[in-house]
Formats: sequence, C-alpha cells, structure tokens
Amino acid sequence: MSNYDVIVVGEVNDAQAAAMRSGELGKCVARVSDLLEGQKIVPVVVIENESQALGLAKALIDGGINVIEITLRNDFGVKAIELIKREFPDMVVLAGTVNTAAQMVAVVRAGVDGIISPGITKNLVDTAKSQGIPYLPGVSSASEVMIAIEHGLSECKLFPATVVGGISALKAFNGPFANMRFCPTGGVSESNYRDFLALPNVMCVGGSWVAPSGLVREEKWDQITELCKAAVSSS
Repeated sequence: MSNYDVIVVGEVNDAQAAAMRSGELGKCVARVSDLLEGQKIVPVVVIENESQALGLAKALIDGGINVIEITLRNDFGVKAIELIKREFPDMVVLAGTVNTAAQMVAVVRAGVDGIISPGITKNLVDTAKSQGIPYLPGVSSASEVMIAIEHGLSECKLFPATVVGGISALKAFNGPFANMRFCPTGGVSESNYRDFLALPNVMCVGGSWVAPSGLVREEKWDQITELCKAAVSSS
C-alpha cells in the first residue's frame, strides 16, 4: 500500500467517487467552498424528527438557500442527513458539531456532502483525508489557524465568531494568513452577517437566524422561507 492508498469505510458517495477518479482521495482535504458554489449563507440547525427534516429542507430551498448544516447535537442528526439526501439529492448537506472520527465516518455513510467541526484535531483532519470528504474545521486563534495550514487546509470556521473577536479578529488574520478563508459561525445574526460577508477573507457565514429553532419546532415553514429570501437578497 502506497502513502496515498486509503480504505474508505462504508458506501462511496459522490464526493468520494470524484476524489477517487481524480486520484486525490487521501492526499488532501477537499474544500467546502467548492460545494457551496457561491452560496454565502449556511443555515445551522438542530433537527428532531422526520417532519422537521423534510419540511425545513423544502423551506430553505424555496427561500433560495440550497445548503444546510445539520448539527449532531441530538440522536436524530445522522438520520436527518439520510432523509434530506434521499428526498432532496441536489441539496448540499453538511454535518456540524462533528467532534470525533467515529461521527465523521457515520455521517459519510449517511451520504453527507461535507463536514464541519467546532475545533481542529489531527485525527479529524486525517479521517477527512482518508474518507475523501470536504472538511471545515473550527479555529479560534492564530495558533489553530497555523495548525490548519500545516495540514494543508485553506478554509476554516471561525468559532465562536463573536466571542473570539469577530470582525476584528478576521481583519487581523488577513495579514499573516492572507490565503486562508473563513466561515464565521457563532453570534452571526441578521444584524451583522452583511458586515462579515464584506470582509475579503470571509467565504460564507453560518447561523440560525434564517431558521430559528422555535420556528422549526412549530414548523412555520412559510416564515422560514421568507427569512431566507430576505437574507439572500441582502447578501
């Protein structure tokens, strides 16, 4: 087995198949921005059941947002990924709050398109490489950005964004880390997302203001669609 031969656990999804065809599987971590295709807003959600999963996905799409980050903050997260990819195969489904290699393998088996974690570890980066899956690790300091660069990454999530300096931190990072792009998440809201998106090193923002948990639980899909339309038109 060569340095770049890898074993993919579970079924091979589209992202992995493309990586294998290009010979890139195991060499580097694919970029989440390539999945987004210019979309600037990533709804970060918690889904509790099938009705929420399918209703929310349709509401987002109707509102002009074709990406969703499903957090693994409950036991239904992996199932929600499976459901949405089955019913809305063209939607970009990201798994969030992925903290372990086992979780990463589980969501890849579920058909996820990309993975986001709140922090960065060598084990998670290595697992993303071996699985051939786009990966966006979380960082909160210059040292963690440097760790990401050492692993060949060019994109990170700034988390929790407004707690660790927000716009000021991103402006400061743009000097020493000019080639790094960020997705600030945590404290990003309707009142400040435009300010984040105006920064040259911000590729997108993550937040729950377009799909608030209360509206999801009450299944107020029309209201969520309108929030999405408003956010997209102003982004």
